[in-house]
Amino acid sequence: MNKIITSSQNPLIKQLVLLKEKSRQRKKSGQFLIEGKRELSLAIKGGYKIKTLLFFPDLFSESEAKAMSSYGIEIIEISKDVFQKLAHRDTTEGVIALVNSKNHNLEDLKLQNKNPLILVAEAPEKPGNIGALLRTADAANVDAVIIANPKSDLYNPNIIRSSVGCVFTTEIAMASSEEAIAFLQKYNFNIFSAILQESKPYHLQDYTLPTAIVVGTEATGLTQEWRKAATQNISIPMQGVIDSMNVSVAAGILIFEAKRQRDFK
Repeated sequence: MNKIITSSQNPLIKQLVLLKEKSRQRKKSGQFLIEGKRELSLAIKGGYKIKTLLFFPDLFSESEAKAMSSYGIEIIEISKDVFQKLAHRDTTEGVIALVNSKNHNLEDLKLQNKNPLILVAEAPEKPGNIGALLRTADAANVDAVIIANPKSDLYNPNIIRSSVGCVFTTEIAMASSEEAIAFLQKYNFNIFSAILQESKPYHLQDYTLPTAIVVGTEATGLTQEWRKAATQNISIPMQGVIDSMNVSVAAGILIFEAKRQRDFK
């Protein structure tokens, strides 16, 4: 028989609401919430430890929930009121999970490829942009993403949602720009910084050796550290009125040029 919680005043539910809403609570506890079948399956694929699964039986069947118990997960049935209290979005398929966070230290980054391609994003703030960058990285199957000078909690519900679960299956490290540059130089990466000053057109560069493509925010761009550390500063020729584009779009253009060159090497 499943444990059943019907009150949003239940102590566990109050704790989970805090995890949903407060970055500080997520960092302090080392836990966060996932909602949705696809996101849950990707977290399992990515090696995350699922502690507790809560399901609303009108949307997520008891048989589906029981199947998850084979992973050693605590299963709790919840009422509609509790589900609505915990759900971050309306379209969730009736399942929410309590999950242990992972360590994203740079020194723990695993690079299986001997000729890696890495995306570095400096100080991205908007969860939607971070999620889109992770989706772009997944689409190109890059070897890792480094978030330099991070401004957002990686397990923010909006990042999880906008990444469509790619946050769980992508190799991600978080570090200061100084630490990231030292790491890349230690392993002899060519660093291509997307910055206008002293730049050359992106499509004229060689990305077939170990490569890090570095993008900054649309508002302020990259810091001087990346300009100085770059093997070459690169830019995307703009043909319209404005002089910038969305960071995830720019990253996609640069990464897929690198992939194109590597495919035809």
